[in-house]
Amino acid sequence: MAGRGRRGPAAAAAARPGPEAACASSRVSRFCPQCGRGVEPAFRFCPACGGRLPPPPREEEEEETVQAAPAPPRQQACSPAAPPPPPPPRSPARPGGRSPRKARAGPAVPLPAEAVLTDWGGRQWRLIRLLEQGGGGLMYEAQAASGTCPQKQSYSLKLDVKDGKIYNEQNFFQRAAKAGTVEKWKKWHSVPFLGIPSCLGFGLHADSYRFLVFSDLGRTLQSVLNDGLYQLREKAAFQIVVRLLDCLEYIHENEYVHGDITAENIYLNPADLTQVTLAGYCFAFRYCPGGKHVAQREGSRTPHEGTMEFISLDSHKGAGPSRRSDLESLGYCLLKWLCGFLPWSDELDKVETVVEKKEKYKGDVPCLLRVCFRKKPAPDALQRYLQQVMALEYEEKPHYEGLRQLFKKPLEKMKSSAYDPVDIKMVP
Repeated sequence: MAGRGRRGPAAAAAARPGPEAACASSRVSRFCPQCGRGVEPAFRFCPACGGRLPPPPREEEEEETVQAAPAPPRQQACSPAAPPPPPPPRSPARPGGRSPRKARAGPAVPLPAEAVLTDWGGRQWRLIRLLEQGGGGLMYEAQAASGTCPQKQSYSLKLDVKDGKIYNEQNFFQRAAKAGTVEKWKKWHSVPFLGIPSCLGFGLHADSYRFLVFSDLGRTLQSVLNDGLYQLREKAAFQIVVRLLDCLEYIHENEYVHGDITAENIYLNPADLTQVTLAGYCFAFRYCPGGKHVAQREGSRTPHEGTMEFISLDSHKGAGPSRRSDLESLGYCLLKWLCGFLPWSDELDKVETVVEKKEKYKGDVPCLLRVCFRKKPAPDALQRYLQQVMALEYEEKPHYEGLRQLFKKPLEKMKSSAYDPVDIKMVP
């Protein structure tokens, strides 16, 4: 994910000071953007999750507080009064007494085809063509230009500005998605496939871009839907959901949540439709650093991060996403894949309206299904999934196998398996 963002003393994590406290205090509290814990201003790394912290904000009070100057010596009556010293320069006042945040880097500018990038392992990768361009960066088809990787084989190379969200994604792969860890999990859970991308290399280019190299991911599910499908058949949708539940269980067991479940981050391989991959970890969030679940604290993170149509209510409110957040987003995706729209799909520019409707339908799943399916009957598996997920507490561990069984059973009645080739027609 996630994407995709450090901790300190328990007292700092317990409560974030309000505006009045911030003005009265000589310290400005900081919070780790990854796990939400409070950290000391001087810390460079979060002691809870180990992530790198952004530079600490300068405090206005320290900049503007001027020690009272000693009174000038009294002048003799016959001497003209010396002019007072000029006042020290003052910075423009800012709300909350904080320096402005560093401006976010702009979007990455596409590199020319045939450009060669060298990763930190010394291997070189040649860009072939630009495949996707969006808020999560640029996705290229690439080939190995040196090293032991087959040079005619295609790879997927993701590129973004150096300090963009791709840095968060790189941290996820280094911490939680090593190839050996993925293989052990597959054997332990007896699954033939697990759609966690294999990150083959990463590095910097021209000191401006950061890139990640993967085995060929194929095409995004969104691009397949854009070919004219717009909706999925029930069989294909259930197959994909079971695969994604496997991925989410793996991610969650490794202390992370994805944070941005959407068809743009789901890949299908046209040459092998048994392969379903969950990518796009720009918004991945370490919800359980060191085995301790972060506290639910609204406003501790930037609100509305991720794809507006599908993100969870936790993400809308600026709370760190938890396991239920990923499952809620997956439910919205499944609903749209089957119906073609969500009640808020046409109002994504009105954030408050989107949040209000998600709040409303979270407590009334049957009404949500009636609105989306109109006169058609809604799949029982979908209704039960949404009801179970919407009832989860913030820190509650989901029953992943129970959720998978909701979709596996109807697939069995269709004489199919979740791990068969996905029932979808697509072109390369």
